[in-house]
Amino acid sequence: MSLAQLHYTSASAGDDGGGDGNEGGGGGGGGNGDGSGAQFTAVSAGIPTPVLAEAEQLLGYEPPAGAPYHPTSTELRSFPEAFSFSALSDGSHLLSRTVALGGPGAGRFHAHAVHLPAGERLPGDALPITAWRSPNWASTPPDGGVPGRLASLPASAASGPEALNDFAVSRSPWLAAVFADLHRVSEEPSSARVVLVERQGADVARWIALAGAVLPPENAQRLTFTTYTRRPERSPHQVVGVLPDDAPGPAGPDSGLRVHNCTGPRPEGPVGDVWAETCARIWRGRSPELFRTATELPGEPFAAGPLAVTALCAGITLGPDERAAAADWAAQRPYALDEERTRLLTDALTAPGIDRTTAELSSVARLLTALEGRSPAAATASLAALLVTEAVRGGDVTLEPPARSAFAGPDGERAAAALVTALGDDLRTELATGGSATSVASAASGASAAPGRGVARAVQLLRIARLLDVDCTDLLPDVVRRMARSLLDEGAADCAPVLLDLLDEQFDVRTALLGELDRIAPHDPAGTERLLTGVALPFTGAQALPHLRMCAAAPDARAGGGDRVSVLNTVLRAGGMSPFTEPLVLRTGLGLIWGEDTPTAGEARLLLSGTTSDAHRTAGTWSALLAAALGAPADDEDAPELAHDLLRGFPQEIGARARGALLLLEFARELRSGAAEPGWAERARKLCAGAEPVEPGIRDQAFGVLAGRLLAPDRPEAELYAFVHSDDADLITAYGRAARHEAVLTRLRAEPAYAADCFTVWTSHPHAGPAWSETRTALLEEVLRPVVRGLSTGEAAAVEEAAARAGSSRTAEAFRAWSRPGGFGRRLGSRLTARVRRS
Repeated sequence: MSLAQLHYTSASAGDDGGGDGNEGGGGGGGGNGDGSGAQFTAVSAGIPTPVLAEAEQLLGYEPPAGAPYHPTSTELRSFPEAFSFSALSDGSHLLSRTVALGGPGAGRFHAHAVHLPAGERLPGDALPITAWRSPNWASTPPDGGVPGRLASLPASAASGPEALNDFAVSRSPWLAAVFADLHRVSEEPSSARVVLVERQGADVARWIALAGAVLPPENAQRLTFTTYTRRPERSPHQVVGVLPDDAPGPAGPDSGLRVHNCTGPRPEGPVGDVWAETCARIWRGRSPELFRTATELPGEPFAAGPLAVTALCAGITLGPDERAAAADWAAQRPYALDEERTRLLTDALTAPGIDRTTAELSSVARLLTALEGRSPAAATASLAALLVTEAVRGGDVTLEPPARSAFAGPDGERAAAALVTALGDDLRTELATGGSATSVASAASGASAAPGRGVARAVQLLRIARLLDVDCTDLLPDVVRRMARSLLDEGAADCAPVLLDLLDEQFDVRTALLGELDRIAPHDPAGTERLLTGVALPFTGAQALPHLRMCAAAPDARAGGGDRVSVLNTVLRAGGMSPFTEPLVLRTGLGLIWGEDTPTAGEARLLLSGTTSDAHRTAGTWSALLAAALGAPADDEDAPELAHDLLRGFPQEIGARARGALLLLEFARELRSGAAEPGWAERARKLCAGAEPVEPGIRDQAFGVLAGRLLAPDRPEAELYAFVHSDDADLITAYGRAARHEAVLTRLRAEPAYAADCFTVWTSHPHAGPAWSETRTALLEEVLRPVVRGLSTGEAAAVEEAAARAGSSRTAEAFRAWSRPGGFGRRLGSRLTARVRRS
């Protein structure tokens, strides 16, 4: 293959029409100075005219800022050359070198380029960057207008391996970040351009050489670049070199530039690209030959795994993310490495003195799983020993222990024995304290002990203890207590699968843990139900576990509908144990069905009658029954009956104030049944005082029942008299409230004798006190008068006759006068009423 040439030159010597050239486009960046006099001076035959027109926009040159108009030969040597590889619109490429010329005018230049048609490369598939400083580049146009074709562009000795190694080490802080951006621009050519700020264009060329080594061959061949331009924002190249004076400012997200100032402060922090980090570490290790070696391993372009495996096998120190990439790659291809490289890889992954992340250890665990049965026991045993050691001593590391087969054979048995010797005490300490060995050591020195590490940590340690045959039987009760409490507080979350595996593997742990969960379930039934909703614990064996069975059955029982007491009975049956045998099932059941709510008085009566007071006493659920009575509304007729049952069933448990409230309810029950002893008003007042602060519903119920009895025609008159003359504001207010109930109003309208009786009572007892006087006056005007006005003439006469029969003629006359319309009737009625009172 031969290369067609182009020579593009600014104004000829002695012509100063080129100006200073500082207003034009940068070399390789879309301009040719100010264009004065620049022209193609020699072009090989066969280059299409559109290529020449497009190349003309790429071959210009703008001298550095502040360049002298008449540069000396020494100054001219400091001018950077623009070495560029440019993509053309027809798919072809242009490889060019542009240099400044001497003579008047700082913008004088000569560009020498070769044209690579679409799909063609340099001879021998050499990368474009290898032609940098090739001896075949010319600085002046050749004689004649049609130069011949070049056979090759041999590389210069200036870019040898040692020189690149030295340069890579000198740019260590920037390597990973630059490679990460090269990765991005290679996979997404339209992404932001990479700007490299260097004091010498030659250093930019060295960067391109580093890139050519790390990029996949196809990407390296297509990477466009220029080692020098004044206008990076206008450059069409993927990688752009600029001098410090032309360095762009801090690039925003929409600037289209990714600037790496290698003359400024060193960058800090990771770049988030494992492939780039691995490439950087290989260059720092002066081992670029590993890039070619890695291409022999299977993997996608830019895959970090092959590079990381190759580097580790060669002894290059890598970080945790790179080591994880190597382990993951090898786990996916367990047959890709021969025995020697597998050994080198596992030795590197298990090297002592390395801080490892959880992600890296998870990758090592996957590698161990992949290698078991395929690799020698020495390799798997070392990986297994690493995982076990990190799991015991690593604190927050959560890993599933390796299988017992990892320690098979003589090598594995020796590794397991060494682990028991090194970790046995630490393992027992971890299980005993629930913290890390480091924290235990701190506690021994006076620092506070570390808190428990949760269920996943305990599961992990128990499985390791079984794997290594470390006897921890004496520690099991405390371990399962912590596990059970953690499960109820935090739930199983992501550890549910490994927990179930543990319970399936270790019968003694399953028995102890399920027994502990069943023991504490009555104290946290809601938490236990949440736990069982998230993880199906295997309690279908010989253990009774009534509380766990109830918690598991509760969601379906509630979904089945029915009243709460019926749902409770369904749940109790699911538990398989009677409250008479295991009273605590009552506590579990109430917690599952009522939760934070209080049963109604009717439900509480059913709960109490369905078992015995002894069962509720043992379960502690009697307090819920008491709360149901104390919190009952005033119209709950079950509350007095419940109070009676509670006073009989829990005489020692109920406190003085609550007892007084229940006695007040029981008094209402006696009033309603007619069994109350004489002295109602006084007894009501004393019971209310003994229950202070009495619940409004209880007071209103007791006083309301008392008022209702006193409003009845068959009331004991002595009780009415004592009530009226007690002048107790609360009692009399309750009476006034009861007299306004619809049942009383209906009876007043329907029964003349009842209306006459109420008129007689409400016009009596003139010396009873202000509370009665105010209430009875209000009842006459607001209750009885509207009723009487609504009666027909005959109905009103019947009331008057009833008043005469029940009282006297004066009572009837008082009613007749009181019921007359207008103020005169009211005044006459008041006078007659006063006479009735006096008589």
